[in-house]
Amino acid sequence: MPAENLDKLFKPDTVAVIGASEKEGSVGRTLTENLIDREGTYLINPNHESILDHECFQSVSELPEAPDLGVIAIPAPAVPDVLRECGEKGVRGIIIISAGFGEAGEKGEELERKVANIREEYGMRILGPNCLGIINPDQNLNASITDQMPERGKVTFLSQSGALASATLDWAISAQFGFSSFVSVGNMVDIDFSDLIDYFGRDPNTSSILMYVEAIQNSRRFMSAARSFARTKPIMAVKSGRHEEGARAVASHTGSLAGSDEVYDAAFKRAGITRVDNIEDLFTCSETLAKQSFPGGPRLAIVTNAGGPGAMATDALIDFGGELAELSEETLEKLSEELPSRASIVNPVDVTGDAQPSEYRKSTEVCLSDDNVDGVLCIYAPQGQLSPEDAANAIVDLKETSKKPILPCWMGAEKVRKGQEILRQNGFSVQSTPELSVKAYMYLNRYARNLERLLETPEELPIDRTPPKYNLKAMLRRIARDGREVLTEGESKKILRTYGISGPKVQVAKSSREAAQYASKIGFPVVLKVHSYDITHKSGVGGVILDLFSREEVKEAYDKIMERVKENEPSAEIIGVTVQKMIRNSDVELILGSKKDPVFKSVLMFGKGGTDVEYYGDTSVSFPPMNQTLARRLMEDTKVYKYLRNMENSGEILRNLEEYLIKLSQLIIDFPEIRELDINPLALVDGDFQALDARMVVDTDLAIEEPEENEHLVIEPYPRKYIEEWKLDDGRSVTLRPIRPEDEPLEYELFDTFSEETWRYRFFGPMKEVSHDDMVRFTNIDYRREMAIIGELNEDGERKMIGVGRLIIDPDGDSGEFAVVVGDPWQGLGLGEKLTDSIIGIAEDKGLDSIWAAIMKRNSRMLNLCKKLGFEIERGEDDTVRAVLKLR
Repeated sequence: MPAENLDKLFKPDTVAVIGASEKEGSVGRTLTENLIDREGTYLINPNHESILDHECFQSVSELPEAPDLGVIAIPAPAVPDVLRECGEKGVRGIIIISAGFGEAGEKGEELERKVANIREEYGMRILGPNCLGIINPDQNLNASITDQMPERGKVTFLSQSGALASATLDWAISAQFGFSSFVSVGNMVDIDFSDLIDYFGRDPNTSSILMYVEAIQNSRRFMSAARSFARTKPIMAVKSGRHEEGARAVASHTGSLAGSDEVYDAAFKRAGITRVDNIEDLFTCSETLAKQSFPGGPRLAIVTNAGGPGAMATDALIDFGGELAELSEETLEKLSEELPSRASIVNPVDVTGDAQPSEYRKSTEVCLSDDNVDGVLCIYAPQGQLSPEDAANAIVDLKETSKKPILPCWMGAEKVRKGQEILRQNGFSVQSTPELSVKAYMYLNRYARNLERLLETPEELPIDRTPPKYNLKAMLRRIARDGREVLTEGESKKILRTYGISGPKVQVAKSSREAAQYASKIGFPVVLKVHSYDITHKSGVGGVILDLFSREEVKEAYDKIMERVKENEPSAEIIGVTVQKMIRNSDVELILGSKKDPVFKSVLMFGKGGTDVEYYGDTSVSFPPMNQTLARRLMEDTKVYKYLRNMENSGEILRNLEEYLIKLSQLIIDFPEIRELDINPLALVDGDFQALDARMVVDTDLAIEEPEENEHLVIEPYPRKYIEEWKLDDGRSVTLRPIRPEDEPLEYELFDTFSEETWRYRFFGPMKEVSHDDMVRFTNIDYRREMAIIGELNEDGERKMIGVGRLIIDPDGDSGEFAVVVGDPWQGLGLGEKLTDSIIGIAEDKGLDSIWAAIMKRNSRMLNLCKKLGFEIERGEDDTVRAVLKLR
């Protein structure tokens, strides 16, 4: 829906209060009082001719004009009729305060469906129903059911709970915390978190976005919006519901270990959102992010004038996953020279209560200069001769010269208030307890690490992303038609082998004699496992026997498995056993897995594996598609990663695991039919990883029917369908393909070929040095809302990017802006026309109505090209024109 309609909600010129009232304590009365003195407000109530000495209209249809915003506060059953009246009048922005919809049972759900249908018919944007409303201090707009108006600020707060929003607003006002906007989203029949992130991500008055989240509805749009803006505006979230009392029965370890909260955690990390524990942390974190530099890591130095608070800070730091920085010998020597003998120079640095301001300052300054220190916590406790004001004045100017964060903690209330004010006036975020300061530092570090993940350029790995898969899809279809969900170990391993994930050869034996024969061929020792379509956890029913060294032991084991399984699972149909080589003395056992989350679709899991995988619980979660950087970050979020990093040949081991995760990611992308998957254990044996056991569960409906493309993925994968081969006018072959994050070095080289004229025609300004952040924005794109097609030339084994065509879809989702640039050595060879034509085809494929480009008037070559391809040339701004191509 058009983004400009959200302006009707947040920047309306005219507002209609539908359900205005004089009744004390009523919702209608509060809304009326909040809006009545605002120019352009209309009051509507069929039972009144005037309210609070202001004219009142009987209905929306009687208004002299269509208001920008209608705020509805009437009984739920009457809302659909009034909403239709608003649509017919031309109202484009609606807030439904009324409760009694989806949250109230079946009748309310039916009302909500009616509201959704009317909204679709008239193209309105609706916030709610069942919401508190909105507040926009910059617009002097309080279209909410609270009578409080917060101060102006640069923070937007979005809440899924009206009651919590009201309490938060009360707290924020008492703490003098300002907002650019304050929004209660309610049931989100239309406008949801993704719409609001998109809107406020572009809002110049919003520097950061805070959210209270209970559940995400459209996860794909949410991830797309958050990933687009988290690079430039901090997004922080509190997510309720960390602990689930019940969950759907699952057939895999992944299904049980990757719970809903773990998946939300992973989604926030992947989107660049910083998750905090509670509302107080949300605002503390916001203030800290706004005022402090980002730390380079978790290593904190503590400077304090009291030993106890220093110890408290150390305990909190360890509890929150930080590290007490180990000060260098040079730093210790400097501290020893600067501080009296009574001081403690090891971290925490205790300058004692008798310290002079110069000693407090110098200690902080020396710690900041230590390469082992990522940030400094300065603690002041009111004791001794050092006043809170002198201590504050001693460090205030260090913020201007240090690139590392400095977090002051002035403990107390009235005694330290003046010191706190001095620090705040000089741009510091100040806390009153060591625990709060440490928590703020660790949130700061978490945000910095999340941002690094978004901005890191991955290494290109030699992975085959197009293995032969259609025979496997046919196999899954046959299995589904047979009424089976669970694949056998052999079937699971066949799929894994196709994607380059190897394991010991598996033979199926249907008698003890046959098992012994297979064991002899494979070579002892071997392991036997029950082979049944009805049994997923084989060891749980006595269906696994290890370390068999002879034919006789194999025969006995076969009979024992049959006996145990029949006793423990009498209804199961037993086909026989699988025989495979027994892998002993593996260096490490891991688990790789996947499951379908009800909100965030297919997820990937990595962690410590083996028979005690649930006991260890050392796993992390992410999403396909994966690249080298994302695979490494997934591993880094586990404890077993530290063990792997310290192994001999760790570089090769970790590189192999990255490749395995990318291969698994590609498998999940290619097979929406897979509901659950376990590779456990993935064992490291003699430097090579082997999938010793594998289990897959399929969604039978998806296996039989053709699913919608990528419907199982929350993040759009690499769009291979746009790859094509083409020839320049001089006959050289060029590959046209979508850009990848790994292409950053190639694009740097392309930019080096630009003349001043080419640069000016593409970027409308003088040449400048391009930063890594710029390149990440160009290469690491969301394929749902943006596309860049590059021309890649391969000559003498050297790959070159020689041109780029880019399409950015406008917020309305109906149109898009495009731009094309070709490196100077390759201009005049037809590539610009081909790239423009490719962009037109992609726009068609994405269902856009039109595309447009801003072109400098002097750029005759591009103007002639656009005219040739059917673009209409319209008047632009200053020295530009606008080329528009209508596609529908």
